[in-house]
Amino acid sequence: MKRIISIALVFAIVFAFAACKANTNKETTANSGTASQAQTTENNGKQDTTSSSSKTLVIYFSATGTTKGVAQRIASATGGDLYEITPAEPYSDADLNWHDNSSRTTKEQNDKSARPAIANDTVKLDGYDTIYIGYPIWWGEEPRIMDTFVEAHSFEGKTVIPFCTSGGSGIGSSGKNLAQLSKSGTWLNGERLDVGISDSDLQGFINENK
Repeated sequence: MKRIISIALVFAIVFAFAACKANTNKETTANSGTASQAQTTENNGKQDTTSSSSKTLVIYFSATGTTKGVAQRIASATGGDLYEITPAEPYSDADLNWHDNSSRTTKEQNDKSARPAIANDTVKLDGYDTIYIGYPIWWGEEPRIMDTFVEAHSFEGKTVIPFCTSGGSGIGSSGKNLAQLSKSGTWLNGERLDVGISDSDLQGFINENK
């Protein structure tokens, strides 16, 4: 009888030891999986941060709404933010009469030192990598209010893409003029965009200037 009890006791001890070892292995495996998952999550977080797309800002001046429409479409296509350059003194129809040699815009465009004031120029360019800057063509050049804007801001470390709208005139030297006045940033050539530009052509313009 004592022999039977001894044998039973040995089996009980062996069974208990085996069960304990199995539980230990299971816990180790589970902990390893949790640690690995946490590490993956952390790495994914870092990848999401470093691979985030660059931020885009579309700046525009539009006296009649034509340039505004194109700027809005560029912002929509690029996922960029919009900022409108608003003159402190709005332009009236009489101001915009290019047939009148005494109109406000004629006088401004004939004076390269003219710098029309901007209302509430509070835009911050920090954090943006790509900046589109749009305007109408007046008398073959950029409106003088654009000169006011670029001289007041730093484009250091940013890619700047000018675009213009007009009744037929090309972008001419306006983009180069703005680049020279800004004295900062990497300015691309840019181009004239028709108000009725197709979505595919607009996307082509965006792709060519990436």
